[in-house]
This record gives sequence, C-alpha cells and structure tokens, in this order.
Amino acid sequence: MEQLKEEVGLPRLGERAPDFEALTTQGTIKLDDYKGSWLILFSHPADFTPVCTTEFIAFADIYEELQERGVELLGLSVDSISSHIAWVRNVQEKLGVKIPFPIIADLNKDVALRYGMIHEGQSKTETVRCVFIIDPNQVIRAILYYPLTTGRNMAEILRLVEALQTTDEHGVATPANWQPGDKVIVPPPNTQEMAEERLGQGYECKDWYLCMKAL
Repeated sequence: MEQLKEEVGLPRLGERAPDFEALTTQGTIKLDDYKGSWLILFSHPADFTPVCTTEFIAFADIYEELQERGVELLGLSVDSISSHIAWVRNVQEKLGVKIPFPIIADLNKDVALRYGMIHEGQSKTETVRCVFIIDPNQVIRAILYYPLTTGRNMAEILRLVEALQTTDEHGVATPANWQPGDKVIVPPPNTQEMAEERLGQGYECKDWYLCMKAL
C-alpha cells in the first residue's frame, strides 16, 4: 500500500483525476467515459451496513437533480460485484428505492488507493466516505472526507456542485453559506487603479476588496 501511495501520490485539487477502468454494477467503466460531464465519485465503507444504506437512498433521491445539472454519480467500495448487486436488490425490495447509478467493485483496492480512499486511522480494509467532484475536463475540483460513523449531507453536495458551476459560468466566487440565487463575490482588483475604479462600478461593496453582485 505504501509503495502505491508513493508511486501515484494522493489526488489534489486542480489536478487531473487519476485514470481507472473498473467493473461496476452496470458493466466495465473508465474515467474517460465521463469526459465532457461532471462526475461525483464517492466511496462507502461496506454494503449491507446501515449508514451506507441511508446514504445510497439519499444519493438516489438527488440523482435527478444532479442529472439536470449535467452531473453523473459513481459509487465505490471494496466489496465484490455480487455483494453490490445483492445489496442494490435488497434496498429496492426492502426500502422501495432503486439505485440508478453504477457502483465500482474494487476488490483489489486499485481505485481506492489511487484516490486515497483508505485511511488507516479509520480502517485498514474499508474505504472512508470520500466525495470527489470532477469537472468535464476531468480535473478534481472538490474533495470531501467523512468518517465511517457520519453520513453525508446531500444538500451540501448539491450546493457545492452549484457553486462550482456558477464560478465557472460567471467568473465569480461564492461567499460563506452561499445558496443558489444569493449574491456572488466579484473577483478582487489586481491594481491600485482598478481598486479605485471598483467602488464606482455599481457593485455592493463593503470595501474595495469585497464587492458583491446579483447574477
């Protein structure tokens, strides 16, 4: 494990997502299959476990909203493909929820190690709850880590996707607690002259370096 970490390193924001080709519940999938669309790659510790089951139901609940935003979902754990299929069928039978997105069966931990999903302080065998948001150019734009005991917040994942897409579309930043429809931050000026001009450009400014606008 240590040797693989040294060879491939851990993913970082702004870098290209590590390539992979893996068996999933919907056939063999490669990272390149998602080129041109946003992708949320997330890991869960194990099939047939309570927190993971609630998360998969929650991911299924937001799947259509993500699709509307051009975002695909791809799950992963180190369970077998047979275990994944049995769990997905169980969730549909017992809880009435169909899981519409594929799940990687990463028995050899190849993808998990490339993405730094196994944190030995939590578990030497299971993946922690990682979320990688990858843009259409296959660049990693955001990474979230949650411990084994804590389920993820889908509203925050949706908010983060919308913030990233808003930044790309409008060339702005988003403030703390931003929600779609809120004002956004105008990039700060790079020269003294631009700073002086900024206050007269019709933005809502607290000072020259902090100006906001509605989209």
